[in-house]
Amino acid sequence: MVPIIIIPGWRDSPPGHWQSLWTHELPGTVRVTQDDWVSPTRQAWVASITQTILAQAQPVVIAAHSLGCIATAHLPPEAAARIASALLVAPADPERRSVLNDFAPVPYQPLPFKSIIVASNTDPYCPVRTAGAYARAWGSEFVRLQNAGHINLEAGFGPWPLGLALLQSLIGEAQHTDLAVA
Repeated sequence: MVPIIIIPGWRDSPPGHWQSLWTHELPGTVRVTQDDWVSPTRQAWVASITQTILAQAQPVVIAAHSLGCIATAHLPPEAAARIASALLVAPADPERRSVLNDFAPVPYQPLPFKSIIVASNTDPYCPVRTAGAYARAWGSEFVRLQNAGHINLEAGFGPWPLGLALLQSLIGEAQHTDLAVA
């Protein structure tokens, strides 16, 4: 079983949010916790995510939301090397909110793992053009949703079948790769 690492964004994901539902529903899921969800610092967030990834016995699949996507892009090489693939949903634009400025500038180089970015044309926290630029720079597949807001609970995304299908496709690829290596 491939470990799934849930990486919430700024202010965490509340009960009912797709990340919270997946944490409880999917076996082998570990949720990253942060010491400070309200006033995040890049160093602390990246350290917490790195520690969670390195604690796993095998490569992981990431399901990140918002600022969690940006923190994932900042991971050091030893953590990034342990990621089989990542679903990066509604990435934040840290330059749009001063409380998130510590995460700027956003890295603009290819990620060393397969990734899918899902973004919305009506996300108030990141223009879809910016999310598309992340996808091009990171080498990510890009899925653009129409009128989906920040793809969170407030936008109506509790259970999220499309997101779960995308995650399961990444998990399936990671399991197939593990079997091919074994």
